[in-house]
Amino acid sequence: MENAGKYILAIDLGTSGPKVVLATPMGRIVGASVTETPVIFLPDGGVEQDPEAWWQAVVQGTRQVLAETAVSPQQIAAISCTAQWSGTVAVDAAGKPLMNAIIWMDTRGEPYVKQITDGLIRVSGYGVHKIVPWLRLTGGMPTHAGKDPIAHILYIQDKHPDIFAATHKFLEPKDYLNLRLAGRFAASYDSIILHWLTDNRDINRITYSDKLLRMAGLPREKFPDLRPAVDILGPLHPAAAADLGLSTDVQVVMGTPDLHSAALGSGAVQDYAGHIYIGTSCWITCHVPFKKTDIFTNIASLPSPIPGRYFVADEQEVGGAALAFLQKNLFFAQDALLQTAVPPNIYPLMDEIAAGVPAGSDGLIFTPWLVGERTPVEDHLVRGGFYNLQLQHTRAHLVRAALEGVALNARWLLGAVERFVKRPFPHLNFIGGGAQSALWSQILADVLNRPIRQMVDPIQANARGAAILAGVALGYTTFDAVAEQVAVTQEYQPNPANRAIYNEMYAAFRDIYKRNRSIYARLNT
Repeated sequence: MENAGKYILAIDLGTSGPKVVLATPMGRIVGASVTETPVIFLPDGGVEQDPEAWWQAVVQGTRQVLAETAVSPQQIAAISCTAQWSGTVAVDAAGKPLMNAIIWMDTRGEPYVKQITDGLIRVSGYGVHKIVPWLRLTGGMPTHAGKDPIAHILYIQDKHPDIFAATHKFLEPKDYLNLRLAGRFAASYDSIILHWLTDNRDINRITYSDKLLRMAGLPREKFPDLRPAVDILGPLHPAAAADLGLSTDVQVVMGTPDLHSAALGSGAVQDYAGHIYIGTSCWITCHVPFKKTDIFTNIASLPSPIPGRYFVADEQEVGGAALAFLQKNLFFAQDALLQTAVPPNIYPLMDEIAAGVPAGSDGLIFTPWLVGERTPVEDHLVRGGFYNLQLQHTRAHLVRAALEGVALNARWLLGAVERFVKRPFPHLNFIGGGAQSALWSQILADVLNRPIRQMVDPIQANARGAAILAGVALGYTTFDAVAEQVAVTQEYQPNPANRAIYNEMYAAFRDIYKRNRSIYARLNT
């Protein structure tokens, strides 16, 4: 099928902006464009983005990637979107956004979630009589951090009642892009899950639950109808076709959020085949044949875009964002001390200097909790920092400690995930922007004590997964073939010489959280 002459336009809307990728239906990347969109941080815990800026960036990226490749618009068979998960776009009946999109880092919904999940008898902060129906029906519960879409919507209902009243549908970012592309209001079984309003017991027929809607105090008509991720939503809307320079014959595939598309694009699609992703955030996940929830580590198995399958859902909030923090806030802050422009190859240069620092960063530990944490602890008040800082530590130490800190947190998460699936991973497929780093790959292998398999085009894994999903929807390929279609470029083995130092660092890392969480709560309440 590779020579069929048809291509997929895969749109991967990340927090920093959309990547627009041209790929074959089997996921081979032939061209890519990246456009940044700003993130708006508000003093009350709000984190927003402009949906119109997303669309204009998608238009720019599409036209750019078509201009830079030999692929003609007539060869595009389908468009498939993946996007940052756990966001909310409030749109009117014409599909126009009524406010900025609230994205996955926003915590303003915290008090409302606590209110609807409270009870006289509590377990882990949840009312017992609320836990039972939520876990039984959905496999999870609204997180108290207030970062789920249900929290966003409850915040809008209370603080912006005029916008709530005018809202026709609340959409995930991926489903908003689909609305712009096909002109239809819809959500996929997998994108809707973090609203915690659906009955997921029948993996092949997910529906809204009247009981959960009543518990949340939200009306069903504010939410889109549901479809499988592999469905064809419809042809490209004429307005979108004109913007993108494509034909209205192009089919729009329902698509899937970023955690889900990453699982496909990593090549780890068999049950218990694990992958680790480091982009802005970080996660370790796999597919499993069962529905299960662990409320103590905030990990659950939720519906996968692969029909009839579940995948383990978890996320630690900061991965590559730790390096972006160092680059933008410390090393090259736009202030009076800035004497030079940011080098275009800043991240390889950061790798280069960090490689000269020994394992363990001479005792320096970085905790990457810059925006709180989701898993393996749900604590939106915890914050990051450098610990055991000494006069002899240099900028190179800060960089290596940041790489190691993300890996140490991933080790904490790995233990929780492996307990959840009741088996160790023999290896982990590594994807995301972080997987471009040989140094980070080796650090992960050493810290996690697992072989790390660096996958081909790791930064395009989400888009590759979206393209593969479209390839399946159009009948060009199958999910069973994915593991053979995604290549490993290099495998990194754990270095036994670093085992002792990283075991010591990990123990200290866990102690830092345990001993300081009350201080974080006091400072950040």
